[in-house]
Amino acid sequence: MAGEANGISHAAIAHVASHPSTLRTPALDYLPLFARLSGRPCLVVGAGEVGLRKARTLLAAGAQVTVVAPAACEALAALAATGRLCWRRGTFDPVLVEGQLLVIAATGRPDVDAQVQQAANRAGRLVNVVDDAARCSYIFPAIVDRSPIVVAISSGGTAPVLARLLRERLEALLPASLGRLAALAGRWRSRVSGEPLSFVRRRRYWERVLDGDIASLVHAGREAEAEQAMARALDEPDAGGCVYLVGAGPGDPGLLTLRALQVMQRADVILHDRLVSPEILALARRDARLVSVGKQPRGRAHDQAAINARLVTEAREGRRVCRLKGGDPFVFGRGGEELEALHAAGVAFEVVPGITAAVGCAAYAGVPLTHRDHNSAVTLVTAHCRESVECVDWAELARPGQMLAVYMGAGQVPHVREALLSHGRAASTPVTFVENGTTRRQRIVRSTLGSMHADAARERVAAPAMLFIGEGAALAGTLGWFKSQPESGTRAAARSLALAG
Repeated sequence: MAGEANGISHAAIAHVASHPSTLRTPALDYLPLFARLSGRPCLVVGAGEVGLRKARTLLAAGAQVTVVAPAACEALAALAATGRLCWRRGTFDPVLVEGQLLVIAATGRPDVDAQVQQAANRAGRLVNVVDDAARCSYIFPAIVDRSPIVVAISSGGTAPVLARLLRERLEALLPASLGRLAALAGRWRSRVSGEPLSFVRRRRYWERVLDGDIASLVHAGREAEAEQAMARALDEPDAGGCVYLVGAGPGDPGLLTLRALQVMQRADVILHDRLVSPEILALARRDARLVSVGKQPRGRAHDQAAINARLVTEAREGRRVCRLKGGDPFVFGRGGEELEALHAAGVAFEVVPGITAAVGCAAYAGVPLTHRDHNSAVTLVTAHCRESVECVDWAELARPGQMLAVYMGAGQVPHVREALLSHGRAASTPVTFVENGTTRRQRIVRSTLGSMHADAARERVAAPAMLFIGEGAALAGTLGWFKSQPESGTRAAARSLALAG
């Protein structure tokens, strides 16, 4: 049928919560809405088992349901006999769609369903044709009911079985007491709105209520204690602004940590680097302010002192600030410098580590950073400019038996090659370039130390790219498992992420 079995995907949640400006996504096939049907007329054409299910759904929403059919199944006839709905015995007449808010064609006969759809379209009524998505102007979502919390789910009718399986997962995540928690919040809403609280403090109050000890009391059936705790929480001072230094990982949204996701969902403002992907930014809270403070290679750059000052200012104004960095903030991310500035200014902060590019790219490319047969040590080094290359102890790095993971080295390949060769590293040493690692655009180029410059030039290796130099780098040819996909005009929404525990 055009509605689908119940279910939801985490990627769909991420898509709905995304920022339109950050993802090149197509227009929604169906706009998700919650309609108040109480006392509103709705028409169901067909009185078999399918028509019965549709009628029951409408009745549950309080609609005034009329069913048209020559005959009805026993259960539907019983609903009509008790006055729950109106059953008009007979065939469909186009005049019946007049005045109806919603129309459903559930006869199972293509000719009759087509007549219903055409009549509804002419009258400007929304129509659902069961099992025929092409004829539908609306579809029934799958529903997870924790009233007054209701989750509506749809894949546009394309994957009902998958939707059903995903719904089962969501059902397990959402406690049955969730409705009681929402009802408690509803009882307190007017009182909290009447308190002289700022918008930020009011939102934080509700966050404490709905995702803290008070929520735990409700889930434990101790609602009287929860009511008392809500009153006390209104009088407690707000914690004020703070900064979260968060590692976003190397690119794949699936590598984002749960704590990083939680911070992004609660931040008032997110200051992000250039290499943080749009798919990751799409997971931020919808009304969070996104500010790019990235540095462009050989282009416009945001001064680090200005970034530090911005972090302090935002936090002092009472905001929760997420400083979002690619990889890990403490691995060539200047996270230490930013924390020093925050400490000096007396601003509270927390660090959320991320998967650094060396670890993520090596894993996705099949390059073991340590291996008993090849490399017993690994060294992380940056080569973002000629000065950084010249400051490195290349004599130590040229020793065999270790893996070099070179960050930001795509533009310094000849200097890295020359430095290692001149200090005795063998020209046959395997080299693997990982460009756009862990993303759909990942590309691997295998080479050797002696020919890495020529190979990188021929293959046009470009930033962002990691260089892995060492015997273990040769294993990328056999252990590489991740298959990249060609870039398309539509970017996929974030990969599956558990938004709840």
